[in-house]
Amino acid sequence: MKLRKIAALVAGIALLSSCEYQKYNRVEQEDLREGSEYVYGPHPDSAARQLSNKYEDNPEMDKRALAIREKLFGNTDGTPGSTVQSAAAAQQDTTAAQAQ
Repeated sequence: MKLRKIAALVAGIALLSSCEYQKYNRVEQEDLREGSEYVYGPHPDSAARQLSNKYEDNPEMDKRALAIREKLFGNTDGTPGSTVQSAAAAQQDTTAAQAQ
């Protein structure tokens, strides 16, 4: 009984010591932006500087995003045909906004 516990302990230690964290979960390729503080931030554990960009709300883009969601996932209000109608309305809104 004692010999089995020791053998199991030795086998467990051997298995755990052979593991390397994330050894094969990566692709070896050249990083074109290596060392860029704009992309990676000043420290590897910090947020990127490009995340500090703030954008103002655009209601036309919200309509278009809603139309895309409805087209992908179905109508959200439960009425038949609302997906097609809202997608057409969103397309007309974006076309009108681009013409201005």
